[in-house]
Amino acid sequence: MSIEVKELTKVYGEQKAIDAISFQINKGEIVGFLGPNGAGKSTTMKIITGYLEQENGDAFVCGMNVKENPITTKKKIGYLPEANPLYLDMYVKEYLGFVADVHSVNGQRSSTINKVIDLVGLSPESKKKIGQLSKGYKQRVGLAAALIHEPEVLILDEPTSGLDPNQIIEIREVIKNLGKEKTVLFSSHILQEVEAICDRVIIINKGKLVADDTLTHLQNAGEKNHIILVEFKEKVDESLLKNLNEVISVKQMETGAWKLETGNPELVRKQLMQLVLQHNLNIVSLQSGEHSLEEVFRNLTNVGRS
Repeated sequence: MSIEVKELTKVYGEQKAIDAISFQINKGEIVGFLGPNGAGKSTTMKIITGYLEQENGDAFVCGMNVKENPITTKKKIGYLPEANPLYLDMYVKEYLGFVADVHSVNGQRSSTINKVIDLVGLSPESKKKIGQLSKGYKQRVGLAAALIHEPEVLILDEPTSGLDPNQIIEIREVIKNLGKEKTVLFSSHILQEVEAICDRVIIINKGKLVADDTLTHLQNAGEKNHIILVEFKEKVDESLLKNLNEVISVKQMETGAWKLETGNPELVRKQLMQLVLQHNLNIVSLQSGEHSLEEVFRNLTNVGRS
């Protein structure tokens, strides 16, 4: 087990930032860590990395208790915190050399630095001072620093913060490739990012664990309503679909297909067949769909509900 937390609890004053949460992550897993602001994500990550101490419970990295073995476990972790603290007056290679020395990276130090610079796409800006870089490239410097000592475990708190769409795709591929050999736990407010990278998601809300499952299962289980995706050959007025019995919501997707939410999918399918006959329409495809991660997230964290 690369990461394991057992009944982890952290208290600030009278508030429980995290409340007896437990989960395990194996080598080769990329797990998305989600929750509203203030849910306890960053606090949990800081405890796993040894930057904070918990009141109760235990955190283990590669089988070792973080509290009992703080130095040894830190050597096995690459950590990119949300704030991404950097020495802005240092040059990129100078800073990464400093971080390499902190981690006692021996042997081919220079080639290791060049390798990690190339890996995160820093090469065009590698001769500049960190303070001269855009926010996106500063984020890459933080990711490079987290990787410089070739850790077994990566803890990434909002790793794509400040990146443009092209940069996000590039870093996404870096994380996916790293996840083949390492254990990756990362948080993000960009739910599409989690859907693109992760097979498994952990969600916490108000310090409590509310979900720990595969992305596919979360999108299909625990929902009272079902999703139907239907695409017509012809242009269809939205009102025709909204007037179907038992249809809760209607939305047209970018692909042109219609997404219908219903509590009675069989009835809606029958009505669609009748609609086709009545209005001389042709259905290109008709299939069951999944709830988006955003819908699952809102349901589990009660966002927007009274």
